[in-house]
Amino acid sequence: MSEVEFTGRDGNVLAADAEGDEGAPPVVLFHGGGQTRHSWGTTLSTLAEKGWRAYSMDLRGHGASAWATDGDYTLDAFAGDVRAISRSLPARPALVGASLGGLAALAAIGEHPNDPIATALILVDVAPRTEAAGRDRIGAFMFDHMDEGFGSLEEVADAIQRYNPHRPRPRDLSGLRKNLRERDGRFFWHWDPAFLTGKFGGADETRTSLVEPTRLEDAARNLTIPTLLVRGRVSDLLSEEGAQELLAIVPHAKLVDVGGAGHMVAGDRNDLFNDAVVSFLETVRPS
Repeated sequence: MSEVEFTGRDGNVLAADAEGDEGAPPVVLFHGGGQTRHSWGTTLSTLAEKGWRAYSMDLRGHGASAWATDGDYTLDAFAGDVRAISRSLPARPALVGASLGGLAALAAIGEHPNDPIATALILVDVAPRTEAAGRDRIGAFMFDHMDEGFGSLEEVADAIQRYNPHRPRPRDLSGLRKNLRERDGRFFWHWDPAFLTGKFGGADETRTSLVEPTRLEDAARNLTIPTLLVRGRVSDLLSEEGAQELLAIVPHAKLVDVGGAGHMVAGDRNDLFNDAVVSFLETVRPS
């Protein structure tokens, strides 16, 4: 694995991990709001082992990527970064987007049907219509401790456990550090607070699909590339009805319902998630 950098829509530096043969077909992973490029478990290495050049991105304002100096965390900004990344690669990539990352990829592809940037799209637990209760719960989790941070990794683990009670609490908490910034002995989530409070009003996953569902539906109608929706079966953000609505808008799309997984599908059931992604990508691999 190597660390690489991309340039986003506004000249902003975007951090990524890369793995796999540089000449292999590319696939790019975009995480959800408030997460980092480390949220995919073994997906990056699995894709590399299966013959892909895989990239896991930190979205703008997240992880090691640059914070937006003007506080622009709108859907336009995230989608613009997706387009910039895709166009910088030697071949059109397959795109995998979870939640906010999926919305950004959907807009980047569907709003520019005459300027294709991707060979396939995998949406992870997101669609134009999502559930208000799930959005509110994500929003509450992200705002909690945003200003004061956490006093220890144990406090961080407790907060995650409260949000995601069906996932086992990790015994080794050192892995949490990848998603945190440490300042003055306290731990803060590894994203720009302006992502929620910036002057543009935010484009995080707790609001975007609620505010602009028509825009996202219009983008989905323009999808012609192979498309897969991976849903967490116990997700409170994407309901079965929301998933079926997407399939009605994009008739050629496929659906995989991952048992035992909530909204954080890749983290909840990484094995089943990897199987679904690899199986689908094998059907669209460039010759």
